[in-house]
Amino acid sequence: MIIKISSIVNPSIHSKLPHVGTTIFTEMSSLAAEYNAINLGQGFPDFMMSNPLIDLVNAAMQKGHNQYVHMNGLGLLRERIAEKSERLYSVRLNPETDITITPGGTYAIYTALTTVLRPGDEVIVFEPAYDSYIPTIELNGAVPILIPLIYPDYSIDWDLVKQKLSPKTKMIILNTPHNPTGSILGTNDIEQLRALVRNTDLFILSDEVYEHLIFDNKQHESMLRYPDLLERSFVCSSFGKTYHCTGWKMGYCIAPADMMREFRKVHQFNCFSCHSPVQFALAEYLKQEAPYLQLGKELQKKRDYFQQMMQQTKFKALPTYGSYFQLYSYEGITQESERNFAIRLTKEYGVASIPAAAFYVNGKENKVLRFCFVKNEATLEAAVNRLATVI
Repeated sequence: MIIKISSIVNPSIHSKLPHVGTTIFTEMSSLAAEYNAINLGQGFPDFMMSNPLIDLVNAAMQKGHNQYVHMNGLGLLRERIAEKSERLYSVRLNPETDITITPGGTYAIYTALTTVLRPGDEVIVFEPAYDSYIPTIELNGAVPILIPLIYPDYSIDWDLVKQKLSPKTKMIILNTPHNPTGSILGTNDIEQLRALVRNTDLFILSDEVYEHLIFDNKQHESMLRYPDLLERSFVCSSFGKTYHCTGWKMGYCIAPADMMREFRKVHQFNCFSCHSPVQFALAEYLKQEAPYLQLGKELQKKRDYFQQMMQQTKFKALPTYGSYFQLYSYEGITQESERNFAIRLTKEYGVASIPAAAFYVNGKENKVLRFCFVKNEATLEAAVNRLATVI
């Protein structure tokens, strides 16, 4: 029997993310490559990571550590994370029940949201927001409740948060240090949060992938510091950001045992095991405290260097206390939209950035661009020399 192709009805996908297309990050990186621009848009270093850590991965492979490790992650690595967390935040974690190794921080965030959310649930999201939050919420049939951070310091309006709470509110997402703004939570934010969630069944998703990239002797306000917050929190972290190996996609999630039990049910059917040699290497490397304890000071030097050089331009720096990024206002240069100006900067001046409006659902405009300063000094110098000619 011969079937005519024209008679076959092809299946079609009813998109779960109908409003999602090519992201601005992909667009700007493609433009940077096309115009041979200096890419200060994407958040990755352009310098080498630790040679000793590379050597440890090579050694792990040579020793035969190339097969599956436990679904929850290498036991020794989880023990080292527990030890580090106790040193930094005075928290006692059970590495068997409270910690799971994940293929990156974004994966940990996705899994935590998928573990908790059901259709119709509401999630408090502060904008500008890391771009994975809202699509993940929507994939789970839940509803993002968007609250703008207060420009220009990008602080939280806690009175507005209280107004936005409803019987459907299931979770609140926090990100400190914050991407894209570099703002951080302070002690007042913690007290407001504690009062907000007390005697509720609210969960907290705390995105702390930049926990060690914090500047000006500020304290990182991790949920791990506060037992009453930790008891309802999924804390997501990243080795990629800490050790300048973003392409490894290795992170972890910390949560109370009962919550982690459900997290692992989702995790086991999505990623049975993470990259084994890297886990063995990280377990050994975590014995050294200096690489993560000194990280903030090292990257603050890059922030300060970039900030000092940018004074010769017409861009105005907004405060950043952590992360890979700093926002700069261009209000004194042009009234173009952020997207259009970012594209023109790439094409005409050879420097790629990210418009902050891309981190808002409605594309809110404050006339600011995000620059990644975690680059070699030569890269930053070349970029600023070009930006100094912008008129």
